[in-house]
Amino acid sequence: MSTANSTYTIAVIPGDGIGTEIIPPTLALLQKLATHDGGFQFRFVERRDCGAAYYKESGEDCSKAAFAVAREADAILLGAIGLPSIRLPSGTEIAPHLRMREEFELIAGVRPVKAYPNTPRRLLDPRAANIDMIILRESTEGLFYTQGRGEVIGDSEARETLRITRPTTEKLCDEAFRIARRRKLKRGHASVTCVDKANVFRAFAFFRKIFDERSALNPDIEARHNYVDAQALDLVRRPWDFDVLVMENMFGDILSDLGGGLVGGMGMAPCAELGAEHGLFQPAHGSAPDIAGQDKANPTATFLSAALMLDWLAERSGNAALAQAAVVLEAAIDSAFAEGLLRPMEFGGDQGLIAATRAVSDSLDRQLGRLKQ
Repeated sequence: MSTANSTYTIAVIPGDGIGTEIIPPTLALLQKLATHDGGFQFRFVERRDCGAAYYKESGEDCSKAAFAVAREADAILLGAIGLPSIRLPSGTEIAPHLRMREEFELIAGVRPVKAYPNTPRRLLDPRAANIDMIILRESTEGLFYTQGRGEVIGDSEARETLRITRPTTEKLCDEAFRIARRRKLKRGHASVTCVDKANVFRAFAFFRKIFDERSALNPDIEARHNYVDAQALDLVRRPWDFDVLVMENMFGDILSDLGGGLVGGMGMAPCAELGAEHGLFQPAHGSAPDIAGQDKANPTATFLSAALMLDWLAERSGNAALAQAAVVLEAAIDSAFAEGLLRPMEFGGDQGLIAATRAVSDSLDRQLGRLKQ
């Protein structure tokens, strides 16, 4: 792993659809931050041989070379992968990033849900402006455990297996409390809610049991429980009451999209997928082929994912310059929204990808200028 004042190698996988459009401006912002500070540099290694378009050409979802680059990099930055029109013989979409989750043990899917100024409020309650939570999704097990390995029996029955293991769940819960503790330093309070279906399924009763054991090791953080159906209701009724929510893979997949909808759309939904040795960062939205090539994409989620990457690299390397860069990038996005300068088409604004990128880049210039004063 790189150390302070050194170069960080980033595996860049644009993928499909709008992924190829949102990655270049993200790299430009990262380079601007590196150039300004001087305390770190980036080496971007871009691989186009990964995704649905590559599968159509080659019959592979991701080349061995691209996978090797991702494995050796300090971090992975991904645009979007998958095209509905290109599918495997099983009928499922191309998804090599799911294989990366498994092979790189990226168990913790961090999905921030935050309301930014002058973005749509799906809820009329004024407290919706205070939405700021983390949905922590286990990303290698749960109902995704047999992804690509499920079975269809005689065209009359289909089976998938849900798997929850103690080692993975312990690591996931520990990450939830670690995230909550970091947030407590900034906000003065924190809680972790275990989201499950323990009243019906033994697997989720097991998940809750492990959560309670890890909670006992973290008495400084409030621990809560909620059944997933009640949690879906509460995310509409009172989302401002939640801080960190930890849950199984499929539940996290669904509820994180609901969270994105609460704060404007999937273009506002960043994601970090973290393991002990690897980190993959991507917007939680898909490749959106219906708007690809039309200068309509909202790059915000990708920019915010890049900020998550900077923060993660800072934690791993001890490089304070990276941590400051993460704060500055998010502040530039927040300021651009607050000043009415960032108006994505996704929720009725007049800015496509190019104009939205310019708004954030200009805001970042102002943030960096203040640091020099």
